[in-house]
Amino acid sequence: MKTDLVNQVAANFKIDGKVIRHRPFGAGHVHDTYVLETNGREKVRYLLQKINHHIFKDVSQLMRNIERVTSHIESRTKKHSGTQPAPECLTVIKTGSGELFFQDQQDGYWRMYVYIEGAQSFDVVETPELAHEGGKEYGKFLAQVSDLPGDELFETIPNFHNMERRLTAFSKTLDEDRAGRVAHLQYEIGFLKDRAEEMLTLHKLESAGKIRRRVTHNDTKFNNILFDSAGKVLCVVDLDTVMPGLVHYDFGDAIRTVANTAREDESDLDKISLNIELFDAFTGGFLEEAASFLNAAEIRTLAFSAKYMTFIMCLRFLTDYIDGDNYYKIHFDTHNLQRARAQFRLLESMEAHMDMMEGIVDRFAEMFVV
Repeated sequence: MKTDLVNQVAANFKIDGKVIRHRPFGAGHVHDTYVLETNGREKVRYLLQKINHHIFKDVSQLMRNIERVTSHIESRTKKHSGTQPAPECLTVIKTGSGELFFQDQQDGYWRMYVYIEGAQSFDVVETPELAHEGGKEYGKFLAQVSDLPGDELFETIPNFHNMERRLTAFSKTLDEDRAGRVAHLQYEIGFLKDRAEEMLTLHKLESAGKIRRRVTHNDTKFNNILFDSAGKVLCVVDLDTVMPGLVHYDFGDAIRTVANTAREDESDLDKISLNIELFDAFTGGFLEEAASFLNAAEIRTLAFSAKYMTFIMCLRFLTDYIDGDNYYKIHFDTHNLQRARAQFRLLESMEAHMDMMEGIVDRFAEMFVV
């Protein structure tokens, strides 16, 4: 990105001073991000992002979601602390005209946040203590947005975790077989079909009114939690997918990444299993914060949600492989197949540990449900 363009875009936001230098930030695959340093008196740095509007097609609604959520969390935190709190959420910087984003002459969409100094994130969870803190933070985030006033949030990616839609897309992809790969995948296809009916459990519970949609994060990778240099949690980030969903999406996807003993695309399947100690620690932290507003049916199916979210990733990776690798970036021809098989093995480990997982959820529910 040319320096002139970054400076020109930044000049449209309400920042302290003028930009004197900037650098690319992070390794994200969705947005282009820059850290900006200004000559202002407050010595505040900023994050400038060019929004990928091919994925998030309605930028106005996307940013309205984020502004509603961050403002609500800030208001709650200040009310409870009585003072201006340390960062517990992202701070959106508006444009000079009061807008939440800026559109440049080439139809690029930009937004800005205050840069949180000294923040760090973790791609791998190595200790129960860290898992516990992560569980508390995601549970706390859900608690903070559980009373968000006003209309339902905009669905930034429609049907993102909708199992019915994912299974329908999978069946269509099998029928089309555009890459000619179906004949060699009978085991994998059978693996998914054998479990498809069980994976509609949450949909049936929602349809029956036993669980309900809430404001959820929907992308609860552990590295979407920021910590300070002392290891204290700061806030949850990457709010693009905050929208209506089931609490199971957040708990289940977090377990899928936190308690996996290997990488998401591990080729050595013997390395892959569920770390029950990390599951225990994360679940304890999560329910400490979230049990007070969840109903009995939601809590009873939390352990199952880990299988649900792992299955949906099995489904998505294999669907993309059969379709010719059109969605996920791959580094070799069978990368999506390798990802799918790794998730299959993790799902099998969850199935083997399910009685223990449900027992852990029950233990913490008894501890924290009033």
